[in-house]
Amino acid sequence: MIDPDRRRLGLQGLYVLTDARLGHGAVLLEAVAAAIAGGARLVQYRDKSDDPGRRRKEAGDLADLCRSQGVTFLINDDLALVEYSGADGVHLGRDDLPVAEARARLGPRAVIGASCYGDLALAREACGAGADYVAFGAFHPSAVKPDAGRADPRLLSRARAEIPHPIAAIGGITPENGAALIEAGADMLAVITGVFGAADPRAAASRYARLFNEGSREG
Repeated sequence: MIDPDRRRLGLQGLYVLTDARLGHGAVLLEAVAAAIAGGARLVQYRDKSDDPGRRRKEAGDLADLCRSQGVTFLINDDLALVEYSGADGVHLGRDDLPVAEARARLGPRAVIGASCYGDLALAREACGAGADYVAFGAFHPSAVKPDAGRADPRLLSRARAEIPHPIAAIGGITPENGAALIEAGADMLAVITGVFGAADPRAAASRYARLFNEGSREG
């Protein structure tokens, strides 16, 4: 299990996930740069398409961008792409490589996240296997995954009480409903369309980032 002292790792704030339908190449890079300028603190490259050359190029460019801005950069599912691009780590879903195997391959410094849906037991298992953070959702209807199972926001409070790791919330999160999830226990709000589907990704990211600033002032 990873040392609990690593639990912060900068894993807090707006967490943006890319989506292949929202643009490629320079369009993608420009959108991610705008999101970072607006306050995104983590970026996940999520592209399930069968175009390895383009995926390597995009991942490498995004890794360079995130590194230059001090932003954590993760790859969805693909350990080989993590190694190729120099990304900070990987995010794994239920049907991906087990967390323990990813940890063994990527080493102790890699950041590893795990999707746990609405299952607290799955989160405990992931943390025990070496995950640095866990993600729960979907908390609201999702345009990207309309058939995703729904999670109850009360799960975040239970997870906060039981799991000494950062927690991400995902699924249909907007600036209007995100504050309640942070209050319930989410360290990160994971967003795709709410930022990259907006006409101005920087302004959209800023609206989410402001939720964390407001929470800090209230605390």
